[in-house]
Amino acid sequence: MKGIADMSPRAAARITGAFYLLTVLAGLIAEVFISDRLVVSGDAAATAANILSHEPLFRFGFTVYLIEMAAQITMTVLLYGLLKPVSRRIALLSMTLGLVGCTIKTLSRLFYYAPLLALGGASYLRAFNADQVNALSLLLLKINGQGAAMALVFFGFESLLQGYLIFRSTFLPGVLGLVSAIGGLGWLTFLSPPLGLRLFPYVAAFGVLGAVAMMAWLLVFGVNEQRWREQADAAAASIWR
Repeated sequence: MKGIADMSPRAAARITGAFYLLTVLAGLIAEVFISDRLVVSGDAAATAANILSHEPLFRFGFTVYLIEMAAQITMTVLLYGLLKPVSRRIALLSMTLGLVGCTIKTLSRLFYYAPLLALGGASYLRAFNADQVNALSLLLLKINGQGAAMALVFFGFESLLQGYLIFRSTFLPGVLGLVSAIGGLGWLTFLSPPLGLRLFPYVAAFGVLGAVAMMAWLLVFGVNEQRWREQADAAAASIWR
């Protein structure tokens, strides 16, 4: 822990970028290559059959989701450390919103796992026929999706604040802050879930581009250490930050 605390800002930025990359990769693997392959929207019987015939893959998806959330929580805390020289209070608020979103999204993954219990053939489930169990399983998966969509609203507010902090910083390019803020506005479309789902392909595409830009900058360039330290010293001398 002492080694982490003594880490240079540039090294901390690169580690943040690595956890950012892990978050995105894990999310893509779990959502695109596992969940989207097994869950058939509107067809409970086909979804149940896919889960039962690919149970190890479905379980692996749950594991990858948890890895995603652990990486995102770590990234959120590390970003707070990088951005707090700009404004400690706004950085703390941004981190808090991000951690609330992570909590909601993590809890929603319980509903991803729950169909395995519903389809497990336990004796107490004999009160339901096969169609009812299949329908319940698909409902649980839809609740998982709605929970993840709810978390996006908190990530949207977080991204808006992060965009402001990056734009006001002297150690990261302002354009990254602008992209973050626009991406945050996109996630806020999920304040109305039907609107968010309708616009999701466009919002997600822009969000991925922004994430790639931010990850690439942090991994390759990190932050300007001299300017970071100057801004950190100025913040330490000010009672208003």
